[in-house]
Amino acid sequence: MSIASLFEVSGKVALVTGGSSGIGEMIATTLARAGVTVFIAARKPDRLAEALARIAAHGTVEAIPADLADPNGADRLAGELGERTGQLDILVNNAGATWGAPFGEFPASGWDRVMDLNARATFLLSQSLMPLLAKSADEDDWSSVINVSSVASRYTDDTPSAAYGPSKAAVEQLTRVMARWLPKHRIRVNCIAPGWFPSRMNAPIGDDYRAAWLDRTPLKRFGRAEDIGALAIYLASRASSFVNGQVIAIDGGWSA
Repeated sequence: MSIASLFEVSGKVALVTGGSSGIGEMIATTLARAGVTVFIAARKPDRLAEALARIAAHGTVEAIPADLADPNGADRLAGELGERTGQLDILVNNAGATWGAPFGEFPASGWDRVMDLNARATFLLSQSLMPLLAKSADEDDWSSVINVSSVASRYTDDTPSAAYGPSKAAVEQLTRVMARWLPKHRIRVNCIAPGWFPSRMNAPIGDDYRAAWLDRTPLKRFGRAEDIGALAIYLASRASSFVNGQVIAIDGGWSA
């Protein structure tokens, strides 16, 4: 077996949630460039269409509008995906949200919104797509679920969100739970915990906070598309066939 073949993912099929911007689009674009047929899902059709056009310049991609914050959103997305393809080798649970407010004023609606999309939807979609992932796996090349967490799951700062970090901590523990249950179906489950990557979510954050983050980062830069894309390729390929239940920080050493 050649080294290149260990990282080969061409011919696979992937679903990337939250694929219309930021980290989701970065991962989707990299997978498409590597020969993966990529389905991207997101809530806003206009942004989804814009991302579809950008990613299509690099490979094969289709878009499915989906609101995973809706209690029935995961089942609807899984159903539509099943109508479009009979194969799913890679599931990237990336869709997420945050909510900013001082702790004493943080609304229950904000808590529910963040927890429902970041944690509950990850569970429900993985559950709904488990049969398709299992069907696509074979003995030598299992299917792969990649959950997206955040370094905020383990570290606190002055960002005013009481829910975001706890929701991502839940994603990391869910990853470990899934990694115990899903291998019997030939499905591996791992988690990426990014630091600062340019995205619509962190765009409103001020220059002072941005500079402080950069100062704390030993590599003295923010994340790039190729950084997180390469990690996704690794976790989706046979190169990581003995990696399961792990949370991998990708933050330039910020959390070291």
